[in-house]
Amino acid sequence: MSDAIKSAQRRGPAPLAGLMPDAAKIHRLSALLTLLLLVTGFSLASQAFFSVNNGLTILLQTSVIGLLGIGMTMVIITGGIDLSVGSVLALSGVGTAMAVKAGLPVAPAMAIGVVIGGACGAINGLVVTRMKIPPFVATLGMMLMARGLALQLTGAAPISQLGEAFGRLGNGALFRMVEMQPNGFPKVIFPGIPYPAILLLIVAAGAAYMLRRRQIGRHIYATGSNEEAARLSGVRVDQTKLYAYVMSGALAGLAGNVLMSRLVTAQPSEGVMYELDAIAAAVIGGASLSGGVGTVSGTMIGAFIIGILRNGLNMAGVSAFIQQIVIGAVVIGAVWIDQMRNRR
Repeated sequence: MSDAIKSAQRRGPAPLAGLMPDAAKIHRLSALLTLLLLVTGFSLASQAFFSVNNGLTILLQTSVIGLLGIGMTMVIITGGIDLSVGSVLALSGVGTAMAVKAGLPVAPAMAIGVVIGGACGAINGLVVTRMKIPPFVATLGMMLMARGLALQLTGAAPISQLGEAFGRLGNGALFRMVEMQPNGFPKVIFPGIPYPAILLLIVAAGAAYMLRRRQIGRHIYATGSNEEAARLSGVRVDQTKLYAYVMSGALAGLAGNVLMSRLVTAQPSEGVMYELDAIAAAVIGGASLSGGVGTVSGTMIGAFIIGILRNGLNMAGVSAFIQQIVIGAVVIGAVWIDQMRNRR
């Protein structure tokens, strides 16, 4: 290998020179401004919106979208897409619940759920890299198979009676303070920081560090920026794509654990259309569907935009059908802005 290529690998592949162009920074700043405007608008429309309880509700609702969005961002940066995350979420949650029902402790059972998600992601990655099937088709097939398997394993019925420990991850909180009143009823002094929010923060920080500071992160950006140039620079493109899909699947499995834990039941029909929320969070946050551009911080902003928009519309009494129209319009607008940016 020449000295030039070795030097390029130390710096990261050549396409990384413009990873954060001014247009991408402006896109992320505009998303942050949109988030602040939404918070301000909904706060003025309803005093209850800015309450502690509603803030915690938004954190809980956004945690699942955020976890899915982080994995989706990695895949989108490579130039791919993962339509299977909603179904993988359901299958992983069902797998975790079945392991708990079989007598396994909650923590190992949830680890199995994450492994199931990672295995589904690995299948996606192998189909894309080995069979050369477009990511849209490959993950669409996995979406159908994972959903069908979840429904078949449960007979389309929820798995309940999973115990108090199963619901701790989704419903517990750090630093929660409860005081018993003289009448025997508990009074919440401080609701605490929800465990799903803490988990999202840890995963987001780890993913951001990996993408910006580790070699695999530089390879993910290089693969999406210019796959052939990355290959010539010594990047193992297929392995990089496989890694991105495995991470997307594993995070879908983790999100499945969080969601099913919140419900304290495993619903095989959960996660429908969640893949669109994950894609929307990434795109609104500045990820380019053409590949090579995207950040975890931007995806977190996008996830909170979706979460706050849904929450605010719910409080305003807007029907779920109208909410779908609004979210769809927001996604179209974000993709249109991305296209305008790429044409420049």
